Amino acid sequence: MNNKPRILKAFEALDVEIQEQIKLAYPEGFEDHLIKFVNKEGKYQSGLPFETEDKYYLVKMTRDEAKELIEEDDDYDEDGNLRDEVKEDFEDKYEDDM
Repeated sequence: MNNKPRILKAFEALDVEIQEQIKLAYPEGFEDHLIKFVNKEGKYQSGLPFETEDKYYLVKMTRDEAKELIEEDDDYDEDGNLRDEVKEDFEDKYEDDM
């Protein structure tokens, strides 16, 4: 069993560093990586799983929100892929965390 703290947050509420690491982990967008889960009220939600060395994140988002985040983010190109120069910058910045 994983004993890491579990964090459930919206993408916009995460620290910029975590957002950047998520983009690096999902360079082709988020939509195809969403999972469904039951929240503490017993309702189904969808989210994007992301794990660091010390925490497990479940980033709350719907399929439409996932599409919109990528479309509106200048770090991604018109095809929904993380731009090469951005990817290289993030890889350099977080190489010790990978």
